[in-house]
Amino acid sequence: MLVRVENLVKRYGDLVALDHFNLEVQEGEIVGLLGPNGSGKTTAINCILALLKYDKGTIDVFGHPMKPDAYESKQNIGIVMQNVAVFRELTVYENIDYFCGLYVEDAKKRKEYVAEAIDFVGLGDFQTFFPHKLSGGLLRRLNIACGIAHKPKLLILDEPTVAVDPQSRNKILEGIRELNRQGTTIIYTSHYMEEVEQLCTRIVIIDQGRTIAEGTTTELKSMINGGETISVEIYLLESERLAEIRQLPHVNRAHYADHLLTVHYDGGEHNLLGLLDYLKSHEIAFNKVFSEQPTLNDVFLEITGKQLRD
Repeated sequence: MLVRVENLVKRYGDLVALDHFNLEVQEGEIVGLLGPNGSGKTTAINCILALLKYDKGTIDVFGHPMKPDAYESKQNIGIVMQNVAVFRELTVYENIDYFCGLYVEDAKKRKEYVAEAIDFVGLGDFQTFFPHKLSGGLLRRLNIACGIAHKPKLLILDEPTVAVDPQSRNKILEGIRELNRQGTTIIYTSHYMEEVEQLCTRIVIIDQGRTIAEGTTTELKSMINGGETISVEIYLLESERLAEIRQLPHVNRAHYADHLLTVHYDGGEHNLLGLLDYLKSHEIAFNKVFSEQPTLNDVFLEITGKQLRD
């Protein structure tokens, strides 16, 4: 177990930021940490990094208690926070070299690591640039390079793709996948649900300082009532046929309005095939057919009752 957080409590006066929060991260995972603003995600990360004192609970990282002076553990952790943290007075190369030097004393090895980090994030043509000369996407890449240059075993990424262009986002996401393939365990927070679905092997949803759900994307989707939704354009559907459709296997509800039949399912397989077979067998003419699976955003909204950016 790389990270184990048990019954963590953190208060700010009367405000309970973390209420017996629990988290486990296995080696090799990419764990998505999701929650609305103010849910306790950043507080939890800062406690895991021993940047905040907490009131109750235990935190173990790499099998050892995490404390402010746990330097051996901290040498194997990389952190990339939402706010870009680089020195404006230093070039791209100098920034990465500085942050790498906090962990790697050997000059030869550090030079090798810096070169690899620059190549990894695609900043080879910008080594002599100062940060204010970089676009938002390139600045994010520099921020990531500073956090990964020392080759951490555990990497914490707090919304690393905020306000970047699609090309830079794709570059960053592919870089994260590659880091994981190389053996880095990752804790990832984001407001972009599609990123979490693409990247994370497991997702933890936190609200009001507590873990309220966790699992793979598939497991989380199975926790809610929403299943597949199929919509079919039909010029005329008699009420008797609509009633029969409502009795088909796995149908939760169905309605017909403005020449559109919408059928909501609770689980089941081959729902589309079953519905189309029914329409054909009853000689009901139809036009376009749409099928939608529940999204991670649907799960989040039903479990928390909130939009992610509340």
